[in-house]
Amino acid sequence: MKFIYPAVFRKNEDGGYHAFFPDLECCEAHGETLDDAIENANEACRTWITVELEEDEPVMPYVSDIEDIEVKDGDIVRNISVNIRFYEGWDE
Repeated sequence: MKFIYPAVFRKNEDGGYHAFFPDLECCEAHGETLDDAIENANEACRTWITVELEEDEPVMPYVSDIEDIEVKDGDIVRNISVNIRFYEGWDE
């Protein structure tokens, strides 16, 4: 199953990047470069979704429209796509 959530990437004073997902509570990532931050954001998103799906009653949040996300000057918004494979018996 494919999940796509927008992430906001914001450059830090030290030159690195901080990423957060407006729709996924407490889901954040960091990276020394934008590419590192994107890779780490992908992994953070995958982990967040996997943990939520392991709950007895998982609740996947709605996906914000990119145009509706409040950003600061210089922020980069990018959709992060995560594929989760369900195996037989995954919920046992």
